[in-house]
Amino acid sequence: MSKPRVATVWLDGCSGCHMSLIDMDERLLDIFERADLVYGPLVDIKEFPENVDVCLVEGAVSSEEDLHKIRKVRERTKVLIAFGDCAVTSNVPGMRNPIGVAPLMDRAYRENVTLNPQVPTQWIPALLPTSEPINRVVPVDIFLPGCPPHADLIYTLLDDLLSGRTPAVAGARFGR
Repeated sequence: MSKPRVATVWLDGCSGCHMSLIDMDERLLDIFERADLVYGPLVDIKEFPENVDVCLVEGAVSSEEDLHKIRKVRERTKVLIAFGDCAVTSNVPGMRNPIGVAPLMDRAYRENVTLNPQVPTQWIPALLPTSEPINRVVPVDIFLPGCPPHADLIYTLLDDLLSGRTPAVAGARFGR
Protein backbone atom coordinates (compact mmCIF):
# COMPACT_ATOMS: atom_id res chain seq x y z
CA MET A 1 0.00 0.00 0.00
CA SER A 2 1.41 3.38 -0.96
CA LYS A 3 1.77 6.24 1.49
CA PRO A 4 -0.39 9.36 1.30
CA ARG A 5 1.19 12.08 -0.82
CA VAL A 6 1.69 15.41 1.00
CA ALA A 7 2.78 18.71 -0.49
CA THR A 8 3.37 22.24 0.72
CA VAL A 9 3.17 25.39 -1.39
CA TRP A 10 4.44 28.88 -0.70
CA LEU A 11 2.62 31.75 -2.43
CA ASP A 12 2.84 35.42 -1.35
CA GLY A 13 3.91 35.25 2.28
CA CYS A 14 6.92 35.39 4.54
CA SER A 15 7.68 31.64 4.90
CA GLY A 16 6.75 31.77 8.60
CA CYS A 17 4.24 28.95 8.18
CA HIS A 18 6.91 26.72 6.66
CA MET A 19 9.25 27.67 9.52
CA SER A 20 6.52 26.58 11.95
CA LEU A 21 6.21 23.31 10.02
CA ILE A 22 9.95 22.77 10.48
CA ASP A 23 9.50 23.59 14.19
CA MET A 24 7.68 20.27 14.53
CA ASP A 25 11.25 18.97 14.88
CA GLU A 26 11.37 15.17 15.35
CA ARG A 27 7.62 14.95 14.75
CA LEU A 28 8.42 15.64 11.08
CA LEU A 29 10.02 12.20 11.03
CA ASP A 30 6.80 10.68 12.34
CA ILE A 31 4.74 12.44 9.65
CA PHE A 32 7.07 11.48 6.83
CA GLU A 33 7.34 7.87 7.94
CA ARG A 34 3.61 7.73 7.22
CA ALA A 35 3.47 10.03 4.17
CA ASP A 36 5.63 11.02 1.22
CA LEU A 37 6.56 14.70 0.84
CA VAL A 38 6.15 15.12 -2.91
CA TYR A 39 6.45 18.90 -3.35
CA GLY A 40 7.48 22.01 -1.42
CA PRO A 41 10.43 24.22 -0.57
CA LEU A 42 12.00 21.33 1.36
CA VAL A 43 12.29 19.11 -1.73
CA ASP A 44 13.84 19.73 -5.14
CA ILE A 45 10.88 19.09 -7.43
CA LYS A 46 10.05 21.82 -9.94
CA GLU A 47 6.53 20.86 -11.11
CA PHE A 48 3.56 20.33 -8.80
CA PRO A 49 2.69 16.61 -9.12
CA GLU A 50 -0.58 14.86 -9.87
CA ASN A 51 -2.57 12.95 -7.24
CA VAL A 52 -1.59 14.84 -4.09
CA ASP A 53 -3.61 13.74 -1.07
CA VAL A 54 -2.98 16.72 1.24
CA CYS A 55 -1.49 20.12 0.44
CA LEU A 56 -0.76 22.93 2.89
CA VAL A 57 -0.76 26.27 1.05
CA GLU A 58 0.96 29.24 2.68
CA GLY A 59 0.45 32.78 1.43
CA ALA A 60 -2.04 34.91 -0.45
CA VAL A 61 -2.77 34.94 -4.17
CA SER A 62 -1.10 38.18 -5.26
CA SER A 63 0.38 37.60 -8.71
CA GLU A 64 -0.37 35.94 -12.03
CA GLU A 65 2.16 33.27 -11.00
CA ASP A 66 0.31 32.62 -7.71
CA LEU A 67 -3.01 32.42 -9.57
CA HIS A 68 -1.69 29.86 -12.03
CA LYS A 69 -0.05 27.83 -9.25
CA ILE A 70 -3.07 27.72 -6.90
CA ARG A 71 -5.38 26.60 -9.72
CA LYS A 72 -3.00 23.78 -10.61
CA VAL A 73 -2.61 22.82 -6.94
CA ARG A 74 -6.40 22.68 -6.45
CA GLU A 75 -6.87 20.61 -9.59
CA ARG A 76 -4.30 18.04 -8.44
CA THR A 77 -5.05 17.93 -4.68
CA LYS A 78 -7.69 16.03 -2.70
CA VAL A 79 -7.49 18.02 0.59
CA LEU A 80 -6.34 21.63 0.28
CA ILE A 81 -5.45 23.44 3.50
CA ALA A 82 -5.26 27.24 3.73
CA PHE A 83 -2.13 27.31 5.90
CA GLY A 84 -1.77 30.47 8.01
CA ASP A 85 -3.36 33.90 8.03
CA CYS A 86 -2.06 35.05 4.64
CA ALA A 87 -3.75 32.06 2.98
CA VAL A 88 -6.88 32.43 5.14
CA THR A 89 -7.41 36.24 5.03
CA SER A 90 -4.61 37.64 2.79
CA ASN A 91 -3.22 39.24 5.99
CA VAL A 92 0.03 41.19 5.33
CA PRO A 93 0.05 40.81 1.51
CA GLY A 94 -3.48 42.24 1.52
CA MET A 95 -2.22 45.46 3.10
CA ARG A 96 -1.31 46.62 -0.40
CA ASN A 97 -4.91 46.41 -1.62
CA PRO A 98 -5.98 49.99 -0.70
CA ILE A 99 -2.82 51.41 -2.30
CA GLY A 100 -3.21 49.88 -5.77
CA VAL A 101 -0.61 48.21 -7.97
CA ALA A 102 0.68 51.26 -9.91
CA PRO A 103 1.37 53.46 -6.84
CA LEU A 104 2.93 50.48 -5.06
CA MET A 105 5.28 49.72 -7.96
CA ASP A 106 6.19 53.41 -8.36
CA ARG A 107 7.06 53.67 -4.67
CA ALA A 108 9.12 50.49 -4.65
CA TYR A 109 10.94 50.82 -7.98
CA ARG A 110 11.01 54.54 -8.86
CA GLU A 111 10.79 56.64 -5.71
CA ASN A 112 13.02 54.56 -3.44
CA VAL A 113 16.00 53.94 -5.73
CA THR A 114 19.06 55.93 -6.67
CA LEU A 115 20.23 54.02 -9.77
CA ASN A 116 18.10 53.37 -12.85
CA PRO A 117 14.62 53.96 -11.38
CA GLN A 118 12.16 51.86 -13.36
CA VAL A 119 9.54 49.21 -12.79
CA PRO A 120 11.07 45.87 -13.82
CA THR A 121 9.40 43.98 -16.63
CA GLN A 122 11.38 40.75 -16.28
CA TRP A 123 11.94 38.29 -13.42
CA ILE A 124 9.10 39.48 -11.21
CA PRO A 125 5.57 38.15 -11.61
CA ALA A 126 2.83 40.53 -12.70
CA LEU A 127 0.76 41.58 -9.69
CA LEU A 128 -2.99 41.06 -9.62
CA PRO A 129 -5.11 44.14 -8.83
CA THR A 130 -5.58 42.84 -5.26
CA SER A 131 -4.04 40.21 -3.02
CA GLU A 132 -6.66 37.59 -2.13
CA PRO A 133 -7.01 34.72 0.34
CA ILE A 134 -6.92 31.43 -1.53
CA ASN A 135 -10.60 30.59 -0.90
CA ARG A 136 -11.57 33.53 -3.12
CA VAL A 137 -9.81 31.80 -6.00
CA VAL A 138 -10.31 28.06 -5.41
CA PRO A 139 -12.31 25.92 -2.98
CA VAL A 140 -10.53 25.24 0.33
CA ASP A 141 -11.17 22.14 2.43
CA ILE A 142 -9.59 23.18 5.73
CA PHE A 143 -8.59 26.59 7.12
CA LEU A 144 -5.70 26.62 9.61
CA PRO A 145 -5.28 30.21 10.82
CA GLY A 146 -2.36 31.65 12.72
CA CYS A 147 0.57 33.90 11.96
CA PRO A 148 2.06 31.38 11.84
CA PRO A 149 0.04 28.40 13.08
CA HIS A 150 1.81 26.75 16.01
CA ALA A 151 3.82 23.61 15.23
CA ASP A 152 1.61 21.61 17.61
CA LEU A 153 -1.51 22.56 15.62
CA ILE A 154 0.14 21.64 12.32
CA TYR A 155 1.25 18.30 13.72
CA THR A 156 -2.19 17.52 15.17
CA LEU A 157 -3.90 18.38 11.88
CA LEU A 158 -1.53 16.25 9.80
CA ASP A 159 -1.60 13.42 12.34
CA ASP A 160 -5.42 13.38 12.28
CA LEU A 161 -5.58 13.43 8.48
CA LEU A 162 -2.96 10.71 8.07
CA SER A 163 -4.70 8.57 10.69
CA GLY A 164 -8.04 8.87 8.91
CA ARG A 165 -9.61 10.98 11.67
CA THR A 166 -11.61 14.16 11.21
CA PRO A 167 -9.19 16.89 12.31
CA ALA A 168 -9.89 18.17 15.82
CA VAL A 169 -7.67 21.25 15.77
CA ALA A 170 -8.87 24.27 17.75
CA GLY A 171 -9.26 27.22 15.41
CA ALA A 172 -9.35 25.11 12.24
CA ARG A 173 -12.53 25.27 10.22
CA PHE A 174 -13.73 23.35 7.22
CA GLY A 175 -14.54 24.86 3.84
CA ARG A 176 -16.35 23.94 0.67
